[in-house]
Amino acid sequence: MTDWSEPNTPELEPGLDHRVRLGFERETVTVALDQLVPLKILQQGVRESKKFAQILSSIKAIGIVEAPAVAPDPKNAGKYFLLDGHLRVEALRQLEITTVECLVANDDETYTYNKRVNRLPPVQEHRMIVRAIERGVTEAVIADALGLEVQSIRARFRLLDGICTEAADALKDTNCSMKVFDLLRRMTALRQIEAADLMIGQNNFSLMFARALLAATTEEQLVPAGKKARKPDVTGPTSQQISRMERELAALQTQVKSVEETYGIDNLHLTFARGYLGKLLANARIVRWLSVHRAEYLTEFQRIAEIDSLGSLATPNAD
Repeated sequence: MTDWSEPNTPELEPGLDHRVRLGFERETVTVALDQLVPLKILQQGVRESKKFAQILSSIKAIGIVEAPAVAPDPKNAGKYFLLDGHLRVEALRQLEITTVECLVANDDETYTYNKRVNRLPPVQEHRMIVRAIERGVTEAVIADALGLEVQSIRARFRLLDGICTEAADALKDTNCSMKVFDLLRRMTALRQIEAADLMIGQNNFSLMFARALLAATTEEQLVPAGKKARKPDVTGPTSQQISRMERELAALQTQVKSVEETYGIDNLHLTFARGYLGKLLANARIVRWLSVHRAEYLTEFQRIAEIDSLGSLATPNAD
């Protein structure tokens, strides 16, 4: 029989409550809108913004998706501080809805929620729309909920048509515009993967960069529809020049990655060296000895002691 030893666990400080506290109460509460005390004033013109119109149409179509977060007012029973969801509550007021179901927070921190908001990338939006349509939701209902045209919903539904799985997975968390996917659709699967890797490596998902990648794509790497759609540019660079620039860009990307791997430790070493040399140069006797016996060392030591970061360390110009 094997004798299993218990894993080493850190000792907990006695007298303290080490249980994990929930951020919200387990049960929601239904609160009248006139019981909510907003902690911020809506900016002028926000009610006319596109975002507010989308929230308004979404509530009309499917109701509240994300419940507002509130915290009880300890001085006024029955009152709640509105921590998050000011636009949703304002939309409910305009729709003449008098109550809302809320999450009750255990902390009254108003900054936490907005700092955790992530904008939905186009690929994730596409998958959300696909799942909704598969479950029987009509395009008109989705368009009404998102405040978009039906044609726009259809375009988002077809976003990944002609895009290989590997390229779609690589770009699923990026903010590539729909027009970028239109350009990728003209390329073969292998070229789509290469283009996606280049965009991710350069952290550049702009339409201009995607057009440059399409222009650098050889005829063999284009699908038949892409060959017909691409128009020759007699005034711009040739395909050979663009291919050379692409190779140089890939080489530069490799160099940047190698520098990123060592930059942190190099900067740490520089900080220690600069501090040590600063202490040495504060000693007049050491400076005097270096000026007599090692003047070239003294010049370099002074340069290192004066720099602020690796970026400011430059080779001095020759006279």
